Amino acid sequence: MKKLKIVSITSEVHPYSKTGGLADVSRSLAKALHRAGNDVIIITPFYAKVIDRKKHKLEKIYSDVKLYIDKKNEVKVSYYRAELLPGLKVYFIRNDKHFSRRKELYGSGHEGARFYLFNVAALKLVSLLKFKADVLHCHDWQTGLVPYLKNTRFKKSRTLANAATVFTIHNLVFQLGSNWWEIPPKYKDKGKKALPLFNDPKIEYINFAKRAILSADAINTVSETYAQEILKRSFGQDLHRVLINREHKLFGVVNGIDYKDLNPKNDKTIYRNYDHKKIQRKKLNKKYIQKLFKLKVDQDVPILCTTSRVTYQKGFELILEIVNRLMHFDIQLIIAGSGDKNFISKLKKVAKKFPDKLAVIPSHEKTLKYENQLYAGSDIILLPSHHEPCGINQMKAFRYGCVPVVRSTGGLNDTVINFEPGNEGNGFKFKNYSSQELLVAITRALETYKYHKVWRDLVCRGMKPSFSWDVPGKEYIELYKKAIKFKKQDEK
Repeated sequence: MKKLKIVSITSEVHPYSKTGGLADVSRSLAKALHRAGNDVIIITPFYAKVIDRKKHKLEKIYSDVKLYIDKKNEVKVSYYRAELLPGLKVYFIRNDKHFSRRKELYGSGHEGARFYLFNVAALKLVSLLKFKADVLHCHDWQTGLVPYLKNTRFKKSRTLANAATVFTIHNLVFQLGSNWWEIPPKYKDKGKKALPLFNDPKIEYINFAKRAILSADAINTVSETYAQEILKRSFGQDLHRVLINREHKLFGVVNGIDYKDLNPKNDKTIYRNYDHKKIQRKKLNKKYIQKLFKLKVDQDVPILCTTSRVTYQKGFELILEIVNRLMHFDIQLIIAGSGDKNFISKLKKVAKKFPDKLAVIPSHEKTLKYENQLYAGSDIILLPSHHEPCGINQMKAFRYGCVPVVRSTGGLNDTVINFEPGNEGNGFKFKNYSSQELLVAITRALETYKYHKVWRDLVCRGMKPSFSWDVPGKEYIELYKKAIKFKKQDEK
């Protein structure tokens, strides 16, 4: 089959904008597809208070384009262009009212209107560019109206006529601009009625994710386990029935990481470079972060870390239940990440009691800054998530020789092999969402840490296997082919 023309539509893409793993995925997948010879473009919003136009060499290509959102509302947008790699173009949609008034990417009171505008503007741009795409790849809820609009308002577009749509669920908890479970039942979107007018407050009740699932030619999640989990009521976030009806079009593809960018051998952000052949240098990074975060300097004490958002989803309820007990172990713990203020407050209180054993860094910016240093200096990363569609942190930690302790859910289950003496495991897993099971898994890891050769082999196994985008990139190509096939079948 010929190389594909692919449009990747995303609300964030590293290095231009980022709140989490979505920015990494949208960047690295596009690069992998581009390197494989496909014609790829990325479309994302221009956040004026976040993106540095001069630094990233953004070039304006269209000014004040009239965008007819609906029959009664017209908005002007401008379009900019940059290159992520030579030949891999990124297009930015600018509308100052909706994307340039705040430093945060999300959290306004009109998220539905913002991303409704973004979805219409993205499809308009594809038409302006005359980019006859084979696939429109839509990432998460912020792009969820693209499949719906493509089948309705843009149905007669010649440029878009042959494009199949793929909707990737990065986290089903997020379905629209507010918490779906807080929407009053009488306002819940069934996904079948026409969209309200752009200036109608009801636009904030439109369920982008639901409409994408109903309209897309193919749907996928970011791990095979999560694809099965969301068919159940306990994980389906009230969309499990819709997903069951579309199960024949639902697939799972585990994310990867960019092995060129994430490499302890040449990473300039860490204190000392190393690889699996010079793993002893990792202790120099341990000493560095102990000094950095004002912990007792001891190269033999195991350091545990977290680098995810401090939320219920990430398992911090479990960590809080056992943190005081952990402080009586011969360990150090570094918790980096913003999130739930109540959780962070409680963790800070424990840190005051044990200042030489527990460091809490409740800052998203500092977490991004120190993330690789934490992987390089720590021995174990804790990921006891309640649910985890894929998870990238465990893959990054593997790369830097930091062993994961995880709950067997979603992508954590797919990427971590439980270690037992004599097997080829690469981490430690527990099954139920239980603080006691987490404590047992941590204890198993700490006991294994005492056996230096066994631990070294375990660390090296995690560093060697490839979680690069090569394999997922090929799987996405196969998914695109299936979407194209489904589209043709549905048109008959």
